Amino acid sequence: MQTRANHPPISIHPENGKYFLFRGKPTFLLTATEHYGSVLNRPFDFHKYLDDLVDKRMTCTRTFCLFREIASEKNPASTCKPKPEDYIAPWPRTGAKKALDGQPQFDLSRWNDEFFERLHKFLNLASERGIIVELTLLSNSYSPEVWALNPLRAENNIQGVGAIEWPEYTSLKNGDVLAYQLAHVRKIVDETQSYENVYYEICNEPGGGVAGHVTPAEVDAWQIQIAKTIREEMKRAGSAHLIFGSEAFTYTPEFKQGLDATFEGSMVDVVNVHPLPNTVLGGKAYQLGNFMSKELQLWELNEFARVSYERKKPVVWDEDNCATMFRDEIGWTIHRKRAWTALLNGAHYDMIDFSIQNGLETGTREAQKMLRTWFKHLSAFFASIDFVHAAAGVEWVNELPQDVVATTFAVRGKDYMAYLCDAREVTDPSAGSAIRAAAKVSLPAGKWQIGAYSPVDGSHQDFTDVMGGEPQTVEIPGFRHDLVIRAVRTD
Repeated sequence: MQTRANHPPISIHPENGKYFLFRGKPTFLLTATEHYGSVLNRPFDFHKYLDDLVDKRMTCTRTFCLFREIASEKNPASTCKPKPEDYIAPWPRTGAKKALDGQPQFDLSRWNDEFFERLHKFLNLASERGIIVELTLLSNSYSPEVWALNPLRAENNIQGVGAIEWPEYTSLKNGDVLAYQLAHVRKIVDETQSYENVYYEICNEPGGGVAGHVTPAEVDAWQIQIAKTIREEMKRAGSAHLIFGSEAFTYTPEFKQGLDATFEGSMVDVVNVHPLPNTVLGGKAYQLGNFMSKELQLWELNEFARVSYERKKPVVWDEDNCATMFRDEIGWTIHRKRAWTALLNGAHYDMIDFSIQNGLETGTREAQKMLRTWFKHLSAFFASIDFVHAAAGVEWVNELPQDVVATTFAVRGKDYMAYLCDAREVTDPSAGSAIRAAAKVSLPAGKWQIGAYSPVDGSHQDFTDVMGGEPQTVEIPGFRHDLVIRAVRTD
């Protein structure tokens, strides 16, 4: 049963275009999400998963509406890799012949009631819990092996639709596939337009430039058509949901993700960034971390975040995947650091918690103790800030040790924060060793109380009072990895 919204859909906040308005309240996006198979993976108990999101004060989740993956060495098993018999697609399997995965072929002339009943149940439960859902409509196909799983490949459907190679799937050169993609988009939007906790992503990781195939520009022409279709269906339905996404990256002659057109164009309302190497903004290439590398790259991330903060649209680091395969304290610490860096730079943050699987819908005991609890602390801290009236990059802390990056955020004249983070890579033998430091703080005239907040255990301690108006040197409590200092005006 579909729930009719009592509020407008999540929208961009009218006072601060870097944030969102949801049910009348300012909202930020933060999650360590399952790997997108909540709906399409039949055995997954999303009730438990959503309850844990609420407990950990996470605000959103990401859900694929069609795409599924295969396991690889660098990308472990997850809910996005269901067994063939457990994959629920928008179309039913009714064919007499077998698809490439050994199950019956899909019938593209009919919709699958099981999929849409499960989608509605998931969205209703998420809505009841105040969880925002990114519905990812389509995706890059990546390789022949992944393309072999898609219902829109010719061998997999009784209509014989999709006799193309995988790079053409996300282009207007995909022949008869396009009509079924557009029908799929219209159906998802029509089914979900009454949910105020939903927004749409055009395509997960759109890419072009594979030699002999489509260019990134041709992929973007396809994305524009998808976005147009979403808007047409929303207009017909009388809804006004947000569209998220990014322009297509290029595979060759080297990987490159441009973002200028995404910010400047009208294709999307919100920019989704998958932090990767050679991400180009304003003519500069940023190294934001190689896939599954355990690279922190905090200096580059901090600079990129400050530059993107100056652009008009909200920015979501929508699948930070630099260390998620490791599922250990080192990998999770890297993501804790990157999440704090994102939020205190006015961005939003989404990473995959690969410890969440069928039967482990709240993750492992270790993930609960560390990663998921750390994100709860971050969410609680950020919610305590008047972030709509805050600004990123307000310099008030200086002269820190060379290995420490300070990400600064402030409600000017009232409340100043600095996330102090050890930026040393794990390959540095000294990374994570204790840091004791003095810092020069510059605050406006008045009385200020400075305290420290631990991203690890969520504890707070006030450690000094200062008078503003002139720079002063303050001794910072010792810490390992990271610490937040916060100055609150008291007069």
